[in-house]
Amino acid sequence: MNFGTIFDTIAQTVTAPFKGEALQKTILAVALVLVIIFIFKVIQVVTARLAKGRLSVQSTMLVRKFIRYTGFVVVCLVVFDKLGIDISGLLSAAGIAGIAIGFAAQTSVSNVISGVFLIAEKPFAVGDVLTVGDVAGTVMSIDFLSIKIQTFDNRFVRIPNETIIKSNVVNITRYPIRRLDISITVPYSCEVQKILATLARIATDNIHVLDNPEPYIVVDKFSPSGIDIMFGVWFERYDFMGVKNSIYTDIIRVFKEENIVIPYPQMDIHVKSGSSAV
Repeated sequence: MNFGTIFDTIAQTVTAPFKGEALQKTILAVALVLVIIFIFKVIQVVTARLAKGRLSVQSTMLVRKFIRYTGFVVVCLVVFDKLGIDISGLLSAAGIAGIAIGFAAQTSVSNVISGVFLIAEKPFAVGDVLTVGDVAGTVMSIDFLSIKIQTFDNRFVRIPNETIIKSNVVNITRYPIRRLDISITVPYSCEVQKILATLARIATDNIHVLDNPEPYIVVDKFSPSGIDIMFGVWFERYDFMGVKNSIYTDIIRVFKEENIVIPYPQMDIHVKSGSSAV
């Protein structure tokens, strides 16, 4: 039994209790729409299960959306056919309208092309934390026209793909570990080696800081207020808040115990007195 016979059987079963050709066509169209929607839902579920572990999350989402849009087109064609609507005229009108819309939708076309490049290049994935300009947050979805980001203060941000292609995008969680860099200024009168040893001890004692790679501790530069030391600690990529809160607290506590002062901006003015002529 082929699909044509199946649809004919469904048509006879559904429309038999109803009288009137128009009513029968309407009931048949509704019934077929429900059947087609059910079929495409099953296809989506099966595709998602088959793709699990084989395709990335964003690729699976795109496949499911393609199936959904294809099902929408099929439903429209079936409804038009069963209602006796000639779609040839609609297709001709759609072709003319498509040309006009094409000229007006150059930005959308650019976004679609940019979306294809993003999907092929894979600079980030769903779940990654990105910084794009002044926007930072977690990637919710990657579509042909745009990406959707949920910011850390729970706002929804849509960024067109063309903007992503043209911008500097920082993928904060691309690698399994990250480094937090802290610039610390100490007085010129302090013992620099003691400061370096103290910072190394702070990093070793902090449970959020990784032992490997070793902390990055280096004398950075001389500033007007003191000596700038760069203190970088490595941590697991999703433990940012834990390491940031704890490491700053440890620095304040240990520096106070060791009587190490963090100077504030200041300026010394020396006045030279001279003899005045009589």
